[in-house]
Amino acid sequence: MMELFKKKSVTAEQAAEVIQSGQRVFLTGNCSVPQKVLGALVKRAPDLKDVEIVQVLTIGTADYVAPAMTGHMRVNTLFISDNVRQAVNEGRADFTPCFLSEIPGLFKNGYLPLDAALIQVAPPDEHGFCSFGVEVGVTKTAAASAKLVIAEVNPNMPRTLGDAFIHLSKLDYIVPVDYELPETPMGDPSPLAQQIAKHIAGLIPDGATLQMGIGGIPDAVLNQLTGHKHLGVHTELFSDGVVELVERGVIDGERKTLHPGKIIAGFMLGTKRLYRFVHDNPVVELHPTEYINDPFIIAQNDRMVAINSAIEVDLTGQVCADSIGTRLYSGVGGQVDFIYGASRSKGGVPVIALPAAAMIKGQSVSKIVPTIKPGGGVVTTRNHVRFVVTEYGVADLYAKTIRDRARALIAIAAPEFREELEKKAVEFKYM
Repeated sequence: MMELFKKKSVTAEQAAEVIQSGQRVFLTGNCSVPQKVLGALVKRAPDLKDVEIVQVLTIGTADYVAPAMTGHMRVNTLFISDNVRQAVNEGRADFTPCFLSEIPGLFKNGYLPLDAALIQVAPPDEHGFCSFGVEVGVTKTAAASAKLVIAEVNPNMPRTLGDAFIHLSKLDYIVPVDYELPETPMGDPSPLAQQIAKHIAGLIPDGATLQMGIGGIPDAVLNQLTGHKHLGVHTELFSDGVVELVERGVIDGERKTLHPGKIIAGFMLGTKRLYRFVHDNPVVELHPTEYINDPFIIAQNDRMVAINSAIEVDLTGQVCADSIGTRLYSGVGGQVDFIYGASRSKGGVPVIALPAAAMIKGQSVSKIVPTIKPGGGVVTTRNHVRFVVTEYGVADLYAKTIRDRARALIAIAAPEFREELEKKAVEFKYM
């Protein structure tokens, strides 16, 4: 195996030379971005024209979307991360809306055929298999679909298990590297996030299976679950907070109805503590996103709890989570996949969580709104939504009339906005 490894090994600069004008190139994301090869490709960009970089979510700086890349490389992102948001909204990068569960199918079924895939993997085992490490979700299928695979092999990449491997024979070019992975530490949840989390924790039964992302509210929810028992995890991503609950014995997966005893995910964002925890850990399995995010797979977990965020929610229960008016902000991601999957689960708890208000340009603005801002996208429809949670409580919208929905949502809005919301509800004949 070492002979094959050496035969395929090249420098980052040599790997970048393989990319040609007019090609579509997949860039693996999250904390798994192949930094050396990407850096070499950026340096080579002035010699290239119309290279399309397809990605989902990347962490860190993004020189490859700088204005100087115009005409040379152009990003087509399937989820808008903060490092490409400005480029998308200035028209220098593209955004393709898509459910996370369906993204791998774009590559596999020829909607976005890939000339090359830039990936990062852990070193091969004695059988020649490299683990995709912290990002399996979209990358495994992309690598399998691309005509060429260029892989950085990094000893700092943890060896994750599950459906998480690619054989050396499938790697066309290997770039040996040795650098630490980026880290995304948890912050201390704000009092506001803690209050929202308390309401959410009250909805979560013992024996539940959890999906949650990272950020203030999900981290706060994890902090509120230390008294729960026999929790499980089936999620698109997880962070260090899950490790804490495993070590406390709160997460053991014993009552999961699908993959009992296992933490099932597509990727992870965290710190070295998380990377050490998942390395060669048989409790953790990473799988491609088309499996993890399939609503009909998700629904096989009884007591499935899905916790997702929103930018605003209107009085009928429509959820905008990807845009602020016409300004594109993020993407659909896995929200609909998991909200729908949890709603079909026996005893499932689908939750949309958000602060009741936000400060915008020094002014407090309600996030429970009469109508979604013009141009704003409805990510989760009012037909899918069940629980909406703010710091003021829980609105249960399931099987409720528009009148009852409006009343319930006004009751969890910030008090200073409730009168105006009531006026609008009457004007719209909701109440």
